[in-house]
Amino acid sequence: MRFDSPAEQNVSDRMKVLGQPLRRIDGPLKTTGMAPYAYERHGVAKDQLVGYPLGSAIAKGRIVSMDINEAQASPGVVGIVTTLEMERLPKVDWNVAYLFGGRDIQHYHQAIAVVVANSFEEARAAAALIRVEYEEDQDAMYDLAAVRQERLSDDVEPIDDIGDFESAYASAEVTLDATYTTPGQCHAQMEPHATIAQWDGDHLTLWTSNQMIEWSRQALATTFDLPAENFRLDSPYIGGGFGVKLFLRADAVMAALAARKVGRAVKLALPRPMSANNTTHRGLTIQRIRIGATQEGKITAIGHDNATNTLPGGDGENGARATRRFYAGENRLLINRALEIHLPESNAMRAPGETAGLMALEIAMDEMAEKLGMDPVEFRIINDTQVDPSHPERQFSERHFIECLQRGAEVFNWASRNKAPGSRREGAWLIGHGVAGAYRDAPAETSGARVSVRPDGSIRVETDMTDIGTGSYTIIAQTAAEMMGVSLEVVNVDLGDSRHPVSAGSGGQWGAASSTAGVYAACLALRKKIAERLAVDPEALEFSEGYVRYNDQQTALSELASAGSITAEDSIEFGDFRSEEYQLATFGAHFVEVAVHATTGEIRVLRMLAVCDAGRILNPMTARSQVIGAMTMGVGAALMESLAVDTRHGFFVNHDLAGYEVPVHADIPEQQVIFLEGEDPYSTPLKAKGVGELGICGVSAAVANAVYNATGARVRDYPITLDKFLDRLPEIA
Repeated sequence: MRFDSPAEQNVSDRMKVLGQPLRRIDGPLKTTGMAPYAYERHGVAKDQLVGYPLGSAIAKGRIVSMDINEAQASPGVVGIVTTLEMERLPKVDWNVAYLFGGRDIQHYHQAIAVVVANSFEEARAAAALIRVEYEEDQDAMYDLAAVRQERLSDDVEPIDDIGDFESAYASAEVTLDATYTTPGQCHAQMEPHATIAQWDGDHLTLWTSNQMIEWSRQALATTFDLPAENFRLDSPYIGGGFGVKLFLRADAVMAALAARKVGRAVKLALPRPMSANNTTHRGLTIQRIRIGATQEGKITAIGHDNATNTLPGGDGENGARATRRFYAGENRLLINRALEIHLPESNAMRAPGETAGLMALEIAMDEMAEKLGMDPVEFRIINDTQVDPSHPERQFSERHFIECLQRGAEVFNWASRNKAPGSRREGAWLIGHGVAGAYRDAPAETSGARVSVRPDGSIRVETDMTDIGTGSYTIIAQTAAEMMGVSLEVVNVDLGDSRHPVSAGSGGQWGAASSTAGVYAACLALRKKIAERLAVDPEALEFSEGYVRYNDQQTALSELASAGSITAEDSIEFGDFRSEEYQLATFGAHFVEVAVHATTGEIRVLRMLAVCDAGRILNPMTARSQVIGAMTMGVGAALMESLAVDTRHGFFVNHDLAGYEVPVHADIPEQQVIFLEGEDPYSTPLKAKGVGELGICGVSAAVANAVYNATGARVRDYPITLDKFLDRLPEIA
């Protein structure tokens, strides 16, 4: 099914099941510990052995030699695979760093060996006995600030160069020129990368933790030089990903290599330190933002120069991405400097580009509002735009950013906020309020599904779509229930298996909108097949309460399928009109209240409000969970999360959950989410857009702005820790 024109009224608009705040159908399994996560799938393959990886102890250079004799003789060891046994294995472009093979080292903790033993303890002990001699590259660079300074004079192709920025900025009545930094950040998902691998001849099955099943199946085909159909991936439950599990990673490759060598199933999980250094992280950024405006607050010039780290061939974290489309301004100069540095791979992390970029842009907007003597909400409203500033001929399909700001200001009681930074105190606490805007594109990807009516009248949905804790099971079941006229209780959903139709997968904020549209397409195909069986026009059928009604007759679905299941399969494909004629995006406004201890500088987030404009909300309960989780992540980025770089040796020092602190919901007493009522007919047939990544966009800046409002001390370098403002707190009376 092709989606070539805006959605009209259709059966999904009934909203009897869709759009309802229903509990997650996978909730009981997860809360009772019965959900089968990758490393815990003890029954899928017999006689599983355990693999333990060894990571490189240098960041750049080559391996001179490896001595595995002592490890090989260690108790319980069945086999060892080393990187020296093979040439560097091929990779697809989604991966920046190579995953295994060869002497060359690209980054710290690069996988160089895997020990297979009867138990985890035996494999880990043996891995520690491998002796590796390295030759380090003395010219490697690990300091983003230093490399940026060296490369500032380089000619870089702007991502946007519209009008005459330099002249407009020079002649602007009010200007801001400030630099902001964001650190590397770790995904810190609860479930580590884990895989069980088993070969059957030249066919491989991986029970793994992966967000994008088909992407990884294709990557495996490249890596092992075998047809894609030789690989089966199964990921029914994933304990968080946030982008770090979008691509094939070293756990899957090492498990597969080990299983092939020992001739038995091998299970392997990456130790927590390898999550930071072996997999991927959000890239560091240094962002210079210049804004010029009239005395009335209209932006006339906006410049955003972003520098970020990447291994050769990568993109890093494009902080200027959101600035392309968020605010009006005729003269624009946006630059992304992806600087080659030999830190571990920087790659996708929740809302890549927008998260780090809005951490800077939305502080700059507040600073500019202060220079103008304007309410920061009003300043943002004045500079709203209904057309894409990078392509003014292209309108936003739906954009209600002003409504987000106005509704949020009303609910948050913004009018009574602290208006003079550092002036409101309640006992020992300084009270501050902050606001920030949120922007995230609304992409959609081809997605397929298979839907069946079974003899008992139940509905089965099969797709390789994944659920990374986002509620995919539930909204997919709701879609099928709505389309087939049944209750949610009789819908069974099977996800994450590469034997099912290829879906969009979970990533980029396209998962929910795309996968439900794919189920919609498959359900339409099933309704058509039923109509053909009944010799009735599909448009004449009404599906409700487990029956098909037509021509004053009705037939139970169970009766139709009594002789065997009726099955249909289809995919949704999106026409070019979505991108050529319109810009699809989601918008939001974040409001935050903080308390800062007047003596110690301790920061406490007291309450948060997010107002979101994201089209039709398929399930307000699961969508709210997505947003409050993202808001909590944003607090972490604002106040505590930072991968500490050892610029001498090129690795992240705090590479575990003891040294890399993350917030939890209990840290924030009050979180409120409001979804604007609406639908976007240009997005999908269900008129929905994603919301999971929107929730983190701008949050950190709202916290930062609130801290400034509380203390009068502006911090432009994240995270906002005591050392950056303690000496600037207001004097204690």
